[in-house]
Amino acid sequence: MNGNIDVVVIGGGYAGVLAANRLMLRDDVSVTLINPRSTFVERIRLHQLVGGSDDAVVEYRDVLHERVGLMVDTVTRIDAAERCVALAGGESVGYDYLVYAVGSGSADPRVPGAAEFAYPIATFEDAQRLRQAVEAVPAAAAVTVVGAGPTGIETAAELAELGRRVTLVCGDVLGPYLHPRGRRSVTKRLAALGVTVLEGPDATVTGVTRDSVRLSGGHRLSSAVSVWTAGFGVPDLAARSGLSIDAVGRLRTDETLTSVDDPHIIAAGDAAAPSDLPYRMSCQAATQMGPQAADTVLSRIGGTRPAPVDVAFGGQCISLGRRAGIFQLAARNDVANGLYLGGVPGAKLKEFICKYIVKQLADEARKPGSKTMKLKDIKRRELLRAKHNEAPAASGRAA
Repeated sequence: MNGNIDVVVIGGGYAGVLAANRLMLRDDVSVTLINPRSTFVERIRLHQLVGGSDDAVVEYRDVLHERVGLMVDTVTRIDAAERCVALAGGESVGYDYLVYAVGSGSADPRVPGAAEFAYPIATFEDAQRLRQAVEAVPAAAAVTVVGAGPTGIETAAELAELGRRVTLVCGDVLGPYLHPRGRRSVTKRLAALGVTVLEGPDATVTGVTRDSVRLSGGHRLSSAVSVWTAGFGVPDLAARSGLSIDAVGRLRTDETLTSVDDPHIIAAGDAAAPSDLPYRMSCQAATQMGPQAADTVLSRIGGTRPAPVDVAFGGQCISLGRRAGIFQLAARNDVANGLYLGGVPGAKLKEFICKYIVKQLADEARKPGSKTMKLKDIKRRELLRAKHNEAPAASGRAA
């Protein structure tokens, strides 16, 4: 490393890449980005990888600043006392500051048989295995997708558009984030693609076998390929390293994204829990938190007070195959409203967003600091005030 201040960024996803690029605002900072893969994964395109319409990868040279060093390896432990990280390959890398941007993956499914027989789609490797599994069965074979969120909807639509016989098991309601108006639009499109949508109290999965999915209503679905998209979890790196985590395993931080244990560790993205009020796991949050995590590091280096995190959501964009989609608008506190853009315009907007996000990464690589945010999440401020007001009573009980 050539600079005076060494920063290690763990995780080369949306948050990690944006953080690494923005840190290049200072010439005396050297950044090493550690990631288990040699290419950047467009996670919001993994359903397209399964369907064969996109490879979902971008070369790091296209989105990473030329001074950022890429190390292809996996961090097995963070030693906060010694300020270094241990790698699976046997090396140890020291740091002055650490950006924890490990992202998320599939949650451990509690349903019997799901871990053994259902295919997750949360990572690049997951999507590759699922694609191979789908290609290995006849075109008329039944495919069951479990999960009513964007990943489940997008995967079901992508496969149905290819002529696959798809059943989408929602557990409760299709697209729980969506406004009823947007939900009706999605339901109509899935029906047009031939997707069977199962909702309600009898549509909860109770078991998965090699060739079937069992439901709470006692029904058994034949399934040549079962896909599990219900829920996401985070890596246990922080827990294994003895750092404070929330109930899900996210690194606990203050409002500046700084670890409650160590001012030299800053978190961003899905694995961060600022003030125990974590944001929705999403690309939207990651692309806003990554630059802000870098700004916190830069503030600490410069001896100034870091700014509190601010993340605003515009809604949720879901592709419904290659020819349709929906952009569900929401208030800035991430509650969906009755406005949405659907059909072909929705598909075009989703594709624009996917391309624009990669452009943001590349722009920040070419010109660090180009991604600016002037946000005020009023609802979050209210929640923080309420949490602060409850703190004295909670402390008294604990004592």
